[in-house]
Amino acid sequence: MSDWERFLREVSWFVDHGEAVTVGETTPWSRGPVDGLPELSALLHSADVTHATVGGTHYELFAWGPPTDRRGWLSHPPRRADADPVLQVHKSFWQVCGGIVERFQEPDTWWNNQNEVLTASASELTTGDLLTGYTWLWEDEGLEIPINPAEYYTVAVEANGNLTLAHREDGRLLLFAPDHSFEHVTRLEGAPPYSLYTINDVPDLATWIEVCSAAWRDGRDLGT
Repeated sequence: MSDWERFLREVSWFVDHGEAVTVGETTPWSRGPVDGLPELSALLHSADVTHATVGGTHYELFAWGPPTDRRGWLSHPPRRADADPVLQVHKSFWQVCGGIVERFQEPDTWWNNQNEVLTASASELTTGDLLTGYTWLWEDEGLEIPINPAEYYTVAVEANGNLTLAHREDGRLLLFAPDHSFEHVTRLEGAPPYSLYTINDVPDLATWIEVCSAAWRDGRDLGT
């Protein structure tokens, strides 16, 4: 069974009935390391990559593991991001991977259940508007939002609406999680329950990428 066939077996809803699909060859990773991200670099170095087009949109399927226990993610192709208002480490990621949109047989990491991870479309969401829709969380507690939303952008969008945010300058990582059951998180000072959290031992975007990459490489759960 090919990696693409494994992916469709696990994520059968991704291709609509009758949608045009073209699947190219599978080749070993050949793009080299990613600056400042050694765990991600090691993970990608061990990947096989399948190129596919679904409904006119190009994707790359990354896969790891022995034939009997494959795991992988589907991503957009690399993209140039010279002018994008995101962190340099995020731009470095985009040089080799345009962002994750689906996964199969994934370990339990901070990327679980996410519709988008490190995609351009996630980064373009207006964080201020998203938080403004939940101002009642703070108003009910007599509080004000303790951050300037304009200083953050979205790096992941969970299926239930939770967001992972990164500070545009220092990479500080926050979870906006009005619908969560996470462990290993700490409520941000000045934030009511089910609003803004930090992730224990994962202070910034680079660490978040590295921790998740290491878990994917080993196929182990983080226990989020």
